[in-house]
Amino acid sequence: MPERIEWLDDGTAGGSPFSPRFGDRYRSELGGLDQAREVFLKGCGLPEAWAGQPQWTVLETGFGLGLNFLVTWAAWKADPDRPQLLHFVSTEAFPAGAADVLRSARTHPELIPFAEQLHAQLWGLLPGFHRLVFEGGRVLLTLCIGDTKAVLREQSFDADSVYLDGFSPQRNPDIWDLHTFKAVARCCRRGTRIATWTIARSVRDALAECGFVVKKVPGIPPKRDNLQGEFNPAWEPKRAQPSPQRHAPSTCVVIGAGLAGAAVAASLARRGWRVTVLDAANAPAAGASGLPAGLLAPHVSPDDNQLSRLSRHGIRATLQQAEALLQANDWGRTGVLEHAVEHPRKRPEAWQAEWSDAANDWSGPADAARLALCGLPPDAPALWHAQAGWVRPAGLVEAWLATPGVQWRGNAAVGRLARSSGEWQVFDAQGRELAHAGLVVLAAGYGSRSLAAAADETVGELALQAIRGQVSWGRHEPGTAAALPVFPVNGHGSLAPAVPLPGEAGRLAWVMGSSFERDNPKPETRPEDNLHNFSRLQTLLPQTAHALAAKFEGGQVQDWAGVRCATPSRLPALGPLVPGLWVCSGMGSRGLSFAALCGELLAARLHAEPLPIEQRLADALAPQRVAD
Repeated sequence: MPERIEWLDDGTAGGSPFSPRFGDRYRSELGGLDQAREVFLKGCGLPEAWAGQPQWTVLETGFGLGLNFLVTWAAWKADPDRPQLLHFVSTEAFPAGAADVLRSARTHPELIPFAEQLHAQLWGLLPGFHRLVFEGGRVLLTLCIGDTKAVLREQSFDADSVYLDGFSPQRNPDIWDLHTFKAVARCCRRGTRIATWTIARSVRDALAECGFVVKKVPGIPPKRDNLQGEFNPAWEPKRAQPSPQRHAPSTCVVIGAGLAGAAVAASLARRGWRVTVLDAANAPAAGASGLPAGLLAPHVSPDDNQLSRLSRHGIRATLQQAEALLQANDWGRTGVLEHAVEHPRKRPEAWQAEWSDAANDWSGPADAARLALCGLPPDAPALWHAQAGWVRPAGLVEAWLATPGVQWRGNAAVGRLARSSGEWQVFDAQGRELAHAGLVVLAAGYGSRSLAAAADETVGELALQAIRGQVSWGRHEPGTAAALPVFPVNGHGSLAPAVPLPGEAGRLAWVMGSSFERDNPKPETRPEDNLHNFSRLQTLLPQTAHALAAKFEGGQVQDWAGVRCATPSRLPALGPLVPGLWVCSGMGSRGLSFAALCGELLAARLHAEPLPIEQRLADALAPQRVAD
C-alpha cells in the first residue's frame, strides 16, 4: 500500500499532509514551497552554481511528496543557462501514492504542469531503483525505494548538491544518523554543497565527523536558522571503488543497426556525442530487430531474481521511449496475459502484503473476465501484466536513429578493427576504412563475438550464442478475427493478436511464435517451424488454435525468421572490453525489454552519472568469456 497520509484541515490551502507513521507534517507550518526554494535550492547555490555545466546531479534524502524535485525541475526549466542534463537522485523508504503527490502540488499552480507529469510515472514503486524521465531525457529522476544507507551503497556517482530532508531527527532519527551521512559522503566530491532545515547538534556533529563543513544561516520564519555547508574533509577520502571517470562527449562508432545499436546511439547523441552507426544491411533493423512484432512483458520469479528485476527496469525504460517516439501503429500498451501452462508463476512473498499495490501495478493474478476473453477457464494459472504490450521493433530503431547527432550508414559490413594513436579504426573486409572514433560499441548481435575476438587478443571469445527463431503470422479475416483475444498472450510461445500492417491502412495481422533453436546463425524460414508454433498455440490458446487450424494445416500462413543472440546468464552483455571498445549484445528474446535500458546504462557509465539500476545488477551484465 502507498504510505498513508492524513490531510489536516488546518486552514492552509488544500490542507496539510501529515504522516501517522512519524507523527509529523510533511512540510513546514507555512507550506513547503518557500522551504524548497530558500532552504534547499538557494542553500546549495542554485541555480547559479549549475550555469553552463554539461550536467548537474542533486542527491536528496527523503523524497516525501516530491516538492523539492518539482521546484528544482522548475528552476532548471526557467534557467537559460541550465545544464544540458539534470539528474535528481532521491531516496525514500515509505513512498507516498501518486494521488497524494499531485494533491500536495495543487496549492502551487506554477508547479501543477510538472506535478502532473510526475504523477503519470509514479506507479509500480517496488523496493529498488526507478528511473523516471522528463523533458525528452534531459531531466532524470532516480527514485531509490528503501533505506537510504542501503540504497546508496548501490549507487556510484558524485553529487554536486545535497538536500538533507526528512521528518525531524526526533521523529525519524535513522535518516539523520552518522551511518546515513557516511553513505551520503561516499556520493560527494570535494566542494559538494549541502543544505538542510535542521540545526540539531547531533546532525551538525555527525556531518562534521563525515567531512562536511557546515554553518548556521538565517532561516525562514518561524525557524531562526538553517544549515549550509560543503563536503571538504581534512583528510583524503578513501573509497572502496575509485570515483568513476567522466568522459566528455566525442565521436563514437556503433556497429549494428538493430535495437541494441540504435538505443546506444540515441542515448549517446542525447548527451552530445556524434555517433556513426554502421550496418551490413541496406536498411536498419534488418536482423533480429526486423521481427514483425514482439511482446513487452516482465519476467516474474518467486525470488525476484536478477532477470525479473532487470526486466522491470527495462520495460519502464522502453515504455517511456515508446510513448515519446512512436505512433499508434508501432506499439500498444495493451497489457499482456501470461498463461503459465508449463508451471505456475509465483510472485515474491513480499509482494503479497505491504507492497501489493505497487506489485499489482506490474503483475497480478489474471481475473476470470480476462481469462474468458481468451477462451480459458476461470481456474487457468495466469498472470496479468498491466505495464506490458506489443511493439514493432523496427519502429523504435527508426526513431532512435533519427536522433540529432546520429548518422546511419548501410551496406557497411565491418571486417576488422584496429587501434591507432588513441582511436579505433573500422575497416571492411577489403581493408578500406569505414570510420574511426575514440569509442566503438559492438552491437552486432552474434556477430559481435568474432569482431571482439579479432579486435584485441586480450579480449578472448565472448560467451554469445546464436539462437534462430521463426514467427508465424497472418492477416485478420472474417472467419478468424473473432476467435483472437483482445490483448497479447504469452507463456508457451506468444500471440500478438492485432498488429497494424505497415503500408496497409486499416489492415491488422496476428503474429505468433517463436521457435527457439540454439547454435543456428542462419535466418532461413522452414514450414515445419510454422507447425511447431501451431502446436504451442494449441496449448496456450486452444480456442484460437482451433480457429486458425485450417490456415496452418493448409500452409496458408506467413513466416519470418531471425537470429537472436543470448548469453549463459540470460542477461545482456554490456561493458568495456579494452579501452575505447564496448559491447552491448546478448539480449536474447528480450531485446525490447533491455535495449533502451542498456543504452542509458552505457551512457551513464561513460559520463559518471547516477546509474538507472542497482550497482550489483549493473555488475551482473559484465561481458562473459567462453572460459569464464
